Amino acid sequence: MAEAEVPRARRFLPKPDSAAYHLLLGGVALLVLGPLGGVTSAYMVFSLGFTVGGQVLAGILGSTVTYGYGADGKHGANYIQTMAASVASMAGMAVLIQAMVWLGMPMPPAWQLVLYMGCIGMFGIGVGMLYTPILVDRLKLEYPSGHAVANILRALTDKQLLRRSISKLGGGTAGGIGLGALVEHVAKVGATGVSASTLGAGLIVGSRIGVPAFVMGVVLHFLAPHFRAIGWLGPHDPFRKIGFLIALAMIMGAAVVDLALIAVEAVRRFRGAAGEPTKDEGPGRGLGIRGLIAWVVFWGVALVIVATSVLHQPVGFIVFAIVLSFVFVFVNGIAAGISDWNPVSSAFVIAVLLMSALGLRDPVVGMMAANILLVSCSVGVDMQQDRSTGWRLGSNRAVQFRYQAIGIFVGAVLSVVLANLFMNAYPVLKVDTFAHPEALVGQWQSAMTFKFVGAIRDIGHLAPYKIEALMIGLAVGFTIEVARKLLARSARWKAYRASGFGFAVGWVVEAVVLPSPYAASTGGFLELTTTAWYALGSIISSLEATVESRRARTHAPKPGEDALPEDMSTTSLVGGGLIAGESIYTLIAGIVSLLSLLR
Repeated sequence: MAEAEVPRARRFLPKPDSAAYHLLLGGVALLVLGPLGGVTSAYMVFSLGFTVGGQVLAGILGSTVTYGYGADGKHGANYIQTMAASVASMAGMAVLIQAMVWLGMPMPPAWQLVLYMGCIGMFGIGVGMLYTPILVDRLKLEYPSGHAVANILRALTDKQLLRRSISKLGGGTAGGIGLGALVEHVAKVGATGVSASTLGAGLIVGSRIGVPAFVMGVVLHFLAPHFRAIGWLGPHDPFRKIGFLIALAMIMGAAVVDLALIAVEAVRRFRGAAGEPTKDEGPGRGLGIRGLIAWVVFWGVALVIVATSVLHQPVGFIVFAIVLSFVFVFVNGIAAGISDWNPVSSAFVIAVLLMSALGLRDPVVGMMAANILLVSCSVGVDMQQDRSTGWRLGSNRAVQFRYQAIGIFVGAVLSVVLANLFMNAYPVLKVDTFAHPEALVGQWQSAMTFKFVGAIRDIGHLAPYKIEALMIGLAVGFTIEVARKLLARSARWKAYRASGFGFAVGWVVEAVVLPSPYAASTGGFLELTTTAWYALGSIISSLEATVESRRARTHAPKPGEDALPEDMSTTSLVGGGLIAGESIYTLIAGIVSLLSLLR
């Protein structure tokens, strides 16, 4: 292009694929968006116990940097969000360090934890990448979140759309900071149990996910007296001390159904793809199988050495966990590719049960080995999802892999830093609320830590009543999921739901009567007031979506509006902003608190 034809913004940006170009993208991802996503992710696992994907937030903010490149800016934004999301994903693994503290494990020096987490992360993305040619290129699995991010990055070449998205995120962030301050400084507000992150998560997921969690919480609340009468709960134990086992088993029961159907679908796709040549969908499609195998072998060996020589763990169970990782990264990758669901908790619990069956009795060893499954499945499936985004955009896969690897390393450092920062600033996070439920304070639910520690603590000697609770949850999850699948395939039910009154009945059936076991299980890990706010946010989200849908039917859409994915709806963007805002406020308040103690 002649200089006069080059957009003004482009003249001030580095040339694409130059060293300065990658320094710009990497600097934005590692210094701004990665830490922002990491703080948000760590805060969410400490406060609620689960995280929402940071790809949309990173994609939108990254697009502000690459907008000047025009349509080609989608590749740079994709690299930024890949690296930033990797940092955030690893930072969320701070939950594992909290679990180690709850179990009373002697904490190794920070550099040893960073080394261990980094080795697992590097190994995990290598295993995830090994399966990419099968899952992404040949089977062409959907990976709904990856597809949504690709659509968002394409759409954000529009300046007006980018401006509206930023304003919604900014408004939500300001609201999260303000609500966080009110909760901390106004006693009446704090007493309500409200949390910007809880509301924000509800705004993102919608009522068919948020309401079932509340329903589950209500059911367990009213069953608690019965559980106390039969000795399953102590006189003052909260319902979630037995509810978490029922909830975990519900997930596994539903997973049996879904993974069986996914296996059938995978076989069908394999047969359909048999004999098809793998097409080159874009530059840098392959990284070379030999190089990938060398990467996986190197980091697998490094992981064994660090775990055994540095952290003094038994080699047998570490190797066993590594072998299981190959199985679960593949299985979970198929699950995420078809259903957008990565069953990391199931992988963790199944690994614990298998190691228990092999004779493991030490919860510390179980925790260290199961960490390999959790981190590998998390980052490995994230790798596949990001590759699906790059495949749709035609981004260079080799470059994307390098961005992800750097993000994993920085995220490993950040996970240790944030774990220590939050737990030192808020000492309640160090208290094992599984053993001491009376110590639970406000927004610090730590539901993921609660279920991991609960599963690990009984390794090798599960009480008979806990086995009974697991069997009940397994049966409930399996039965509900089978019923939901049969109902979803009924032509009469589909026709009825499409009618005016059928929509409301369908919502009641799918959110209250036969709710998704995955969604409902959340109510077994959280306090009832927390699930109430979570459900409220989800109801607001669904009401707003209904209003927008009716408006769209009566008003001509503006150019480009009909192509926007749900991830860019007003409620999802505001919800993401609320979570980010509260996490930023909490981090700043924690740092101020630590500094005042040092003085």
